[in-house]
Amino acid sequence: MASTQAAQVLVASNRGPVSYQVDEDGSLHARRGGGGLVSGLSAIGPDAGALWVCSTLGDGDREALRRGVSEPGVHMLDIPASVHTAAYNGIANSVLWFVHHMLYETPVAPTFDAEFRAQWDSYATYNRAFAEALAEQAAPEASVLVQDYHLTLVPGMLRALRPDLRIGHFSHTPWAPPEYFRVLPDDIAAEILDGMLGADRLGFLTRRWADAFTACCEALTDGLGATRVGVHGLGADADFLRDRAHQPDVADRMDALRAEIGTAPDGSPRRTIVRVDRTELSKNIVRGLHAYRHLLDTRPEWHDRVTHVAFAYPSRQDLAVYRDYTAEVRRVAEQINADHGTPTWTPVILHVKDDFARSLAAYRLADVALVNPIRDGMNLVAKEVPVVSDDGCALVLSREAGAYEELSEDAIAVNPYDVVQTADALHAALTLPPGERAERTKRLAAAATALPPTRWFLDQLNELKR
Repeated sequence: MASTQAAQVLVASNRGPVSYQVDEDGSLHARRGGGGLVSGLSAIGPDAGALWVCSTLGDGDREALRRGVSEPGVHMLDIPASVHTAAYNGIANSVLWFVHHMLYETPVAPTFDAEFRAQWDSYATYNRAFAEALAEQAAPEASVLVQDYHLTLVPGMLRALRPDLRIGHFSHTPWAPPEYFRVLPDDIAAEILDGMLGADRLGFLTRRWADAFTACCEALTDGLGATRVGVHGLGADADFLRDRAHQPDVADRMDALRAEIGTAPDGSPRRTIVRVDRTELSKNIVRGLHAYRHLLDTRPEWHDRVTHVAFAYPSRQDLAVYRDYTAEVRRVAEQINADHGTPTWTPVILHVKDDFARSLAAYRLADVALVNPIRDGMNLVAKEVPVVSDDGCALVLSREAGAYEELSEDAIAVNPYDVVQTADALHAALTLPPGERAERTKRLAAAATALPPTRWFLDQLNELKR
């Protein structure tokens, strides 16, 4: 869609607020997304002259463009599928994601060869398409908020085209420290940093990630220059979550989960350890399952008295390494059930089909929430569970999650690589006195909602205009 007037506030992200599917009868079905950006952008009001620039992500989006179907305030870019695949899967998710999450098995990967260089050219082409669209659509001295590792080159490209604009960039992932960022080819690392430094202001989820970026600039460039760096720790949307968690479909899922979980031999409800994640390699689901197995192996008093409710929703299944990881999650869960289960007790209840209502039901039922990522920009699950928990929930939290910076005081901290320590933390969480658990949950919920999405967005916009 081309806007009819220049926009005063623009957001740029790979995924937009709406996507399209072609139904069997040939009609187009629009699916609207949620999340912090959607909430935040709505906070500036319909008369603020806002525009969201995003990419077509599939055949439905491309068909919508072909038919001239559009949403007010959305400009969807018709980026060729081959360019998007190379940029998104080849570079953003297979290189930049791995670097910032420090996930490479370095004896064998990465190898930056001719194929990588061709994919990088597509990544640059993809970023340039965004920069040109933003330059065309922005009003004089408009504010532009560019999102995430998919679009690291946009600020510099846009600055060259429109030096009058106020340009911000926000990173939703961690940022790698210099010694790991140097894994990238020297020219590519410099290109990324130069692209980011085209912004007036850069935002990060935690001080740790902001400091890592600054350290990269000091080690590999002439420093930050005129670019400012700030921290905005995205919080949970308490009003939305609490309202949504008490809708009838969530109550139905709670009944179904209670039936799956069952009761202990003495007739009391079984205790629950809940995790809700996508099967991203950084989420550490397999080690979490191993920790639960160690708990059962070493503390027989929990046999038939606790159930691990594990929701592992498939992510990036077009990449083989993610398909393999999802398969390993299934294998380990099945092995735990085979080793420890009984005709009346399933130790691990694993669901791999995404269901937000069921996730909220699990949040409400959880006695313990397990959030143990290897490395995570924030991890909103750690913030969402305390907000909607019915009876209080102990939080076992990796010290490598961005949320740890805000929640560490009332969480039970773990080294995500230490399975024995994590098992001990699960035991400590399960045995936490109810009063203390409830008090911790209240404090966790207060910290988790300190910067809700609307304020998170507006704070960035105000800082950019300052």
